[in-house]
Amino acid sequence: MAHLIGGENLHLEYPTKTVFDAVTVGVNEGDRIGIVGRNGDGKSTLMRLLAGRIQPDSGRVTVRSGTTVGMLDQADTLDPEQTVGHAVVGDVPDYVWAADAKVRDVVEGLVADVDWDTPVGRLSGGQRRRVALASLLTGDWDVIFLDEPTNHLDVDGITWLARHLNSRWSRTSGALAVVTHDRWFLDAVCTDTWEVHDRLVEPFEGGYAAYVLQRVERDRQAAVVEQKRQNLMRKELAWLRRGAPARTSKPKFRIEAANTLIEDVPPPRDTVSLSRMAVSRLGKDVVDIEDVSVAFPAEDGSGETRVLRDVTWLIAPGERTGILGVNGAGKSTLLGLVTGEVEPTSGRVKRGKTVKIATLTQQLDELADVAQDRVSDVVAQKKTSYLTGGKEMTPTQLLERLGFTSAQLKTPVKDLSGGQKRRLQLLLILLDEPNVLILDEPSNDLDTDMLAAMEDLLDTWPGTLLVVSHDRYLLERVTDQQYAVIDGRFRHLPGGVEEYLKLSASSASGSAAGSKGASNPLAGGSASAGSAAPGTAASDAGSSGDDAAPSRPALGGAEARAAQKELGAVERRLQKLQKETESLDATMAEADPSDFEGLGKLAARKSELQEQVDELEMRWLELGEALE
Repeated sequence: MAHLIGGENLHLEYPTKTVFDAVTVGVNEGDRIGIVGRNGDGKSTLMRLLAGRIQPDSGRVTVRSGTTVGMLDQADTLDPEQTVGHAVVGDVPDYVWAADAKVRDVVEGLVADVDWDTPVGRLSGGQRRRVALASLLTGDWDVIFLDEPTNHLDVDGITWLARHLNSRWSRTSGALAVVTHDRWFLDAVCTDTWEVHDRLVEPFEGGYAAYVLQRVERDRQAAVVEQKRQNLMRKELAWLRRGAPARTSKPKFRIEAANTLIEDVPPPRDTVSLSRMAVSRLGKDVVDIEDVSVAFPAEDGSGETRVLRDVTWLIAPGERTGILGVNGAGKSTLLGLVTGEVEPTSGRVKRGKTVKIATLTQQLDELADVAQDRVSDVVAQKKTSYLTGGKEMTPTQLLERLGFTSAQLKTPVKDLSGGQKRRLQLLLILLDEPNVLILDEPSNDLDTDMLAAMEDLLDTWPGTLLVVSHDRYLLERVTDQQYAVIDGRFRHLPGGVEEYLKLSASSASGSAAGSKGASNPLAGGSASAGSAAPGTAASDAGSSGDDAAPSRPALGGAEARAAQKELGAVERRLQKLQKETESLDATMAEADPSDFEGLGKLAARKSELQEQVDELEMRWLELGEALE
């Protein structure tokens, strides 16, 4: 594969911090790289260096001649005076870009509901973000850098983006690097992971799930990470292994390695004990919503707009529910019924006498009055101890568990980073000991390590948990069941997020195309104009909506049998090579250390075996994908 971008001995420092020290990395054709690490360790800075947005203090970045590079920044860089249409496709005539399947797919997937002639400056923050992403993706780039591309996208949009990126280039062409806290997206799109930490960049093969496995193995073997962090990562691995089947579609020998690591790890939550504790704290009644409808006056004064219709939801003690729905579907209105902030137009809402509800909002309201206080002083005003998982902990110990250092305890709240404020907000809410906790997009501003720590803390929280999030991984991780708000109705999802995506795509395809942005050139268009349901690629007619994978024709009977036969042969060959490698390792261990020639031959043979294993693993994966 051709080398596209290289960073050699990169060194970058600010007056108070060295970000990178002698870092060497490369981006090749076919690379799909997820960049993870703690907030502030330099993930976005690394991408900006490689994209040429900033220059290193020493070292150099080289780009192959003729390589085109595009980047989505976290900051808004759009001209507020230009129209949406001009921002997305420039001066290209409608009939020209509409004939391009890729551009049609992007327009339909991201901005079909946005008025084409509206100035960018009048859009909401979420709409501007989608327009910026669409503007980037309609271009022809050899390398694309994406900094938090899933921000402001709902589950449908995130699934569409994963599918688009997977089908944008052939497997051996183009290159992608992405920074995101959305772990499902990392697994769906990325084949390699870079961890940024301690002024260096450490590469791992595979997406987030593979990264977690390798990182656990690294920590166990090197014994360089404290025991509590190792246990947390093993618990995270247990979740990955016990989760959706898609996460375990890896070779048998990889699964066996994972099983060895987690064979003594308990389930993430002791649901029986938590349920018993929740009942003792709450009683039998939490919140009953029965036959409730909610309507608000229409903006034009012509009547009412009904947001929720005939909703019945009997919330139980210890219930852990995730709520899905597109932006504007009515999720916040539903939670307002639970908290009492919204009154029903019809129907009945009843709350238990012992219910104490707390909401982790996106606005950090809990920190407004303590912005000038030090972190240690803020937590000292709360309880002196907190019981979690049957173990009593001080607020300081909880802060440490959520990633705060002793030095940060002396920091004023106003000087904390966004992620640190988010963690402190959660801690303050938990110290108030609510028995019903509502999380509204809790993953905002948190890196993957802190998300795992928060999830681990919530595993031992004995109350009713209601979560609204577009972060699919988090939703599946901390809740036991999912519901969706679709067309004003509240619907249970026995099949989880996958069922929601199918329902959402079905609902969108059944809606009149003319109900979308009236001035969007694709609105009301025929199938030949590239119209497609949200979450589906316009070029993938008849796609089944599989998990962020480009559509491909199903194998015929004879082809499937041949592929299955070859798959069995590959597995037998891998087992044979594994035994030969183990035998070779034993021989090398018993060999005379002074026999350099003999040891050299054994090492060369082991290298040959490893190359054969790598090739067979790749073929195993290809056959497995073809047979799915």
